[in-house]
Amino acid sequence: MQRGDLLVHLPYDSFADSVEALILAAVDDPAVLAIKQTLYRTTENSSIMASLVRAAEAGKQVVVVVELRARFDEQRNLQWARRLEDAGAHVVYGVMGLKTHAKALLVVRREGDTIRRYVHLGTGNYNGATARLYEDLGLFSCRPELGEAVSELFNLMTGYSRQRDFPLLCVAPYGLRDAITGRIRREIAHARAGRPGRIVMKMNSLVDPLMIRSLYAASQAGVEIDLIVRGICCLEPGLPGVSERIRVRSLIGRFLEHSRIFQFHNDGQTEYLIGSADLMPRNLDRRVEATVPVLDSELQAELQHVLELCLEDTRQAWELHGATWTRVLPHGEGVVPAMQVRLMHEALDRRQSS
Repeated sequence: MQRGDLLVHLPYDSFADSVEALILAAVDDPAVLAIKQTLYRTTENSSIMASLVRAAEAGKQVVVVVELRARFDEQRNLQWARRLEDAGAHVVYGVMGLKTHAKALLVVRREGDTIRRYVHLGTGNYNGATARLYEDLGLFSCRPELGEAVSELFNLMTGYSRQRDFPLLCVAPYGLRDAITGRIRREIAHARAGRPGRIVMKMNSLVDPLMIRSLYAASQAGVEIDLIVRGICCLEPGLPGVSERIRVRSLIGRFLEHSRIFQFHNDGQTEYLIGSADLMPRNLDRRVEATVPVLDSELQAELQHVLELCLEDTRQAWELHGATWTRVLPHGEGVVPAMQVRLMHEALDRRQSS
């Protein structure tokens, strides 16, 4: 992390060797002063939660923002909250009136005469069981400006700050909606000026009416749009004069496609964002969500590769035509393997070469 940002793609990369390893190292490191983390869904025998209990018992400052209204996990989260409190951790329950759905981890470490912050921001829960079944992304970084932003996010969630502006982060319900619609409007401006306009979004659900209208407006302005939506999609592609430049597909395979990626062409200065929020009113307006730009060019290339594989897939893909989903059937000579199979093979090649 000190050499540069890292991107982990689950389950093709190991959850145990990345997220869990960072927390375990922080617990055992005497130079670590504090560990702060959000908890939305976890397991009954979570090694992460057990590590945080051990860290609190050892005298480290441990702060856990627990969401008690995580559907189906309320009882388990309450049990872990009690264990953490008994161990001396500071357990809080988020911002009043809002669910805490952000996936954030902060480790504060003393290094010589300075303090360095290590952060993880992801699209999936800190859950070792679903990490083997859900496809998710996580950004690891110790860039000072990002560490400061995540610290301010935890100050908000724990009641120590009323800050609503977070440099380098797009946080719902305070600025994420404007951040996404602003980037859509920018693509519209490029298209109207005769420059290429292009948007690719990968998410679980697209429901929000204002976002859908913005995407319709972008299509009408000449922006080419590809949407990869695993679940509910209330946008109707291919409507004459409305959404002719919008294509929607869904990928159903061995792993549940859970990551959120937002790509904006921006006249060749392409932006990539990943985060915890789908484009739904509850995510944009009634939950604390965190979305982070991925700035490193090599990591951007990894995200571009994932999106390209999603759009090329002809084995696990369904396409939305009007209001009807249609299976994309393999066709032509030399049909490539399914996207998830290709990513598994690439992950195996990386492990063998290392």
